[in-house]
Amino acid sequence: MKDLSMHIMDIVQNSTRANATLIKIIVNENPGLNMLQIKIIDNGDGMDPEITKQVSNPFFTSRTTRKVGLGIPLLIQNAEQTGGNVSIESDKGKGTIITASFQHRHIDRVPWGDIPGTITLLFSGNPSIDFVYSHHFNNEVFEIDSRIIKKELDGIPINQPAIIKFIKEMIDENLKNIGVDINN
Repeated sequence: MKDLSMHIMDIVQNSTRANATLIKIIVNENPGLNMLQIKIIDNGDGMDPEITKQVSNPFFTSRTTRKVGLGIPLLIQNAEQTGGNVSIESDKGKGTIITASFQHRHIDRVPWGDIPGTITLLFSGNPSIDFVYSHHFNNEVFEIDSRIIKKELDGIPINQPAIIKFIKEMIDENLKNIGVDINN
């Protein structure tokens, strides 16, 4: 995967296939400490210990449409090439937590990609799933929760074009306001 937003999209798609109804995407970014961490938490089906061990193997997938699963192995590769790592915690019937850590300033760290577009697409493309996106940058925090947006919309679908545009602009503006360089 060529950017972090694509990794987030891939992991969240795994969560949606695992019947998650709530997915939290938490980013902790501290350039001064050379630290970047992405944590995705879902309340989906979870995996038993045997499956959890196998998901880092590119020749393993639980999907029946293809014989390889490259998403998690590529995430591991991208994290490790920066001196970071990936951990996977999962309990059958309770959900999964995937944490990827990177050295923030490492020359081999893949760029962010289109984080505002990715988060907006997740919200609008999965209207029956609740999402929380929280981005911590140094001592600043931006958080957006689809449950709050849906409540405010009072029955108007979250995937209406004007609402999608508003959400994307809000994410973009707030990430810039807290200092996130979404171009890197």
